[in-house]
Amino acid sequence: MPTALPTDRGNTLIPCEFDTLTEALDYAAQCNTGFNYYTARAELKTALSFKELREKAVEVAKRLVPFAEKDARIGLCATTSPEFAILFFACQYAGLVPAPLPLPVTLGGRSSYERQLQRMADTGDFHAIMTPSSMEAIISAAMNDHDTPVMTFEDVMELPEGEALRPFGKDELCYIQYSSGSSSSPKGIIGTQKSVTSNCRAIVQYGLKHNAMDRGACWLPMYHDMGLIGCLLAPMMSQMTADFMDPQDFTRRPISWLRLISENRCTMTYSPTFGYELCVRRWRNDAELDLSCLRIAGIGGDMVRPEPLSEFAELFKDMGFSETAFMPSYGLAETTLAATFNPLGQGLKKHTIDMDRYERTNEAVEVSDLTNSDHIRTFVACGTVLPDHEVEIRDFDGTVLGEKKAGRICLRGPSVSPGYFRNQQATEASFSSDGWLDTGDLGYWLDGQVVVTGRYKDLILWHGRNIWPQDLEWAAQAAAPHRCGRACAFSSGGAGDNKTIMLLLECRTRDEDLLQEIHNAVSAAIRLEVGVPVQLQLVPRGSMIMTSSGKLSRARVKEKYLAGGIIDLQAKEPLSVVSSDVG
Repeated sequence: MPTALPTDRGNTLIPCEFDTLTEALDYAAQCNTGFNYYTARAELKTALSFKELREKAVEVAKRLVPFAEKDARIGLCATTSPEFAILFFACQYAGLVPAPLPLPVTLGGRSSYERQLQRMADTGDFHAIMTPSSMEAIISAAMNDHDTPVMTFEDVMELPEGEALRPFGKDELCYIQYSSGSSSSPKGIIGTQKSVTSNCRAIVQYGLKHNAMDRGACWLPMYHDMGLIGCLLAPMMSQMTADFMDPQDFTRRPISWLRLISENRCTMTYSPTFGYELCVRRWRNDAELDLSCLRIAGIGGDMVRPEPLSEFAELFKDMGFSETAFMPSYGLAETTLAATFNPLGQGLKKHTIDMDRYERTNEAVEVSDLTNSDHIRTFVACGTVLPDHEVEIRDFDGTVLGEKKAGRICLRGPSVSPGYFRNQQATEASFSSDGWLDTGDLGYWLDGQVVVTGRYKDLILWHGRNIWPQDLEWAAQAAAPHRCGRACAFSSGGAGDNKTIMLLLECRTRDEDLLQEIHNAVSAAIRLEVGVPVQLQLVPRGSMIMTSSGKLSRARVKEKYLAGGIIDLQAKEPLSVVSSDVG
């Protein structure tokens, strides 16, 4: 039976004072700590010390140097496994750029996943894709029409071994990351050694303030920035032991995450809001837990929703959990991971505002006795900006806004990516020449902290997933191509996971039986392709609003829909006005 790696480093804590990942691992290998991998029942499967990680990564790197030229991209299926960690760091020592790839479970169907991989392979120009043998068939099928070779992790060890290493320098690349759930024309976010080490340093020294007794617990996927940076790279750069669960195992047995924390005396963990919510739903009072060790229960990756978090705190307070452990934060992959952190011990700083006033004036005004109950909404502050970084809230004309004035969140600093890999158009749309990133998010200042209220771009956030409207639209059009025209998807009504995902589809028929056939076929296709609940409305031709360049304007179509200006062909009357929402 393997033995779990300890919390005690057995060496001096150096909190991310390194210029490259290989420098950091060279030092971490001198410590007793590393990564532990657990089953769905919180039983230890494998322990991978930082010393062993370095040895194996160097061994593999010597095979990769003759295999590919410097800076070649390598697609890595991002399993929660020692093999992924070894290959990721092997690429660092070999001067190759790893691109962590999502797994099939992240999408609703195999065909959708295959299209996602094909787009990533096109944009990333991969030299090879490396995968566990269990996934070789599906990856090979996806790459059937591509020249990209697919190799199993075992195949890599059969490559001829060289002698030289080729580690990245401090001014070179680190990885390419595709945003979670991004399957429509995916954009590869460039991570450099500087952006990654800068962000990890800020996380460890300022945000979480790692100490010599800290230990992490994580179930987040390694293709996501919170999993890759927050759970893999930042712990290694501070020589901290981390205990991992596979994301699928977490969704089946979320309480095992809490058992890991309790039994291993983990002091910090991170999750989107829905992870804490899932624990509340699945709790059966059938485990003994002591969560008093948990000094940081981080929240990130989606909108911070106070109600489920308060339920979690109330349920587990008798087991030692303190609500002051909650640490909301804000960030995105374009800033490597983190941009703001709550002050330690603050817990949930809530701000309840009049949403009707907010939507009309972009002002975050506190509720009063006269506020209609339907217009009350509570947001949570996500903390202050990291040192050496800047945040501005701007209106759509670029004017910098003050306290409680909502606008676009813009960021600048050493953690910000230089842009998207081989996608100049997308880079110019989000990154300015003077280093500012337009995040696509809306928010406002509250007592010097950032409050995030939603997105003004088209991305739909649902249960911790990023749903691209194009995926829904394309699936709908493919399901009934001869009778349907344009489609438009957006979220409507409610907040957080209570929102409805709407899909409007133009149809060239008024026949009731045919409309029902189309509705049934498209609904089934959406369930299969994307795996999210969607409210489908069949609408007449000409319902969509296009830009002067011929592009679909989702924002204007949504506005028309909310105003009751679009006809439901199956209802034979204008749609009723749906309550407005944020994001």
